[in-house]
Amino acid sequence: MNGLCLFILLLLVGCTTHESGSAPLPVSSNNLETLPSVEEWMESAVARDTSTTPIVLGFSQLGRESAWRLANSTSIRNAAAESGISLVIKNAEQSQTKQFEAVRSFIRQKVDVIAIAPVVESGWDGILQEAKDAGIPVIIVDRSVDVKDTSLFVTTIGSDFYEEGVKAGKYIQDRMRNHPGSIRIAELQGTSGSTPSIQRGEGFRSIFDTRADIIFSQSAPADFTESKGKEVMKGFLQVPEDERPQVLFAHNDEMAFGAIKAIEEVGLKPGKDIIIVSVDGSRKALDILANGQINAVVECNPLLGPQLMQATKEIIAGRTLPKRMVPREDIFTQESAEREMHNRRF
Repeated sequence: MNGLCLFILLLLVGCTTHESGSAPLPVSSNNLETLPSVEEWMESAVARDTSTTPIVLGFSQLGRESAWRLANSTSIRNAAAESGISLVIKNAEQSQTKQFEAVRSFIRQKVDVIAIAPVVESGWDGILQEAKDAGIPVIIVDRSVDVKDTSLFVTTIGSDFYEEGVKAGKYIQDRMRNHPGSIRIAELQGTSGSTPSIQRGEGFRSIFDTRADIIFSQSAPADFTESKGKEVMKGFLQVPEDERPQVLFAHNDEMAFGAIKAIEEVGLKPGKDIIIVSVDGSRKALDILANGQINAVVECNPLLGPQLMQATKEIIAGRTLPKRMVPREDIFTQESAEREMHNRRF
């Protein structure tokens, strides 16, 4: 019995030291402050393996406002899991202040790389300087930031929003080429001050710079959401019949869905009485396009996860990246919609 007790005692002593022979660190309040909360752990794409030291990427996602955004988050989660990168993701719910808080939490956690999908373009100089001072490289995802010192971030991965607007404008120019008289265009913008809202609008309008017959009769932000799209479009239609828009350019699919409901509620036919062009290219949008209620959809690719993970690894390896990386994108019409919607992953 005494021999058995001695054996158990030796086992217990062995369990109180690491393989290196040093005593384990005590769990103090200071240690706990550096650990992610349960909510943060639940949002992480990869459960941490304490036997390894994977690259840790902190990602500030701007919100959940659309199917595009959800697909974007899913792509990043899946790519992180496949590449072995430990992902800590925080959702800002359309708040730049929350994004600043997320970046500061990443700095405290000493992540290896920070990625940000910014709500708006401006106001990033200070927080990006904090990341730079902490020695943590930053990748801008999907949208852009307007900063004086572009060394505050390594690269931007995302669509050419200006070109998306150009594609939409060229479609309308061709579609309405035989239309007699002036053409009234309404515009549902995205979040005010956001990169896609600014650049899609600029690209679209650039096509009509020299067209005196094109009238931008109504334009307002609708926050990239279906409910706001319906609300704003409903207001656009509360004018005399001869002042109603003949064309609608919606800066994303969700706003177009809301606009379609508003158009139908006043007894008009979307896609016929009002020509509609939207941006994103979700499966739902292509289905509606195939049915003729939308006339064209400009593609904006949300599946940026693989590019983000590759860029993260390249940075950690000390390699130089281009300042801007843009995925290939298309424009879909009614003829191609039915074929393409089966290939959509969102």
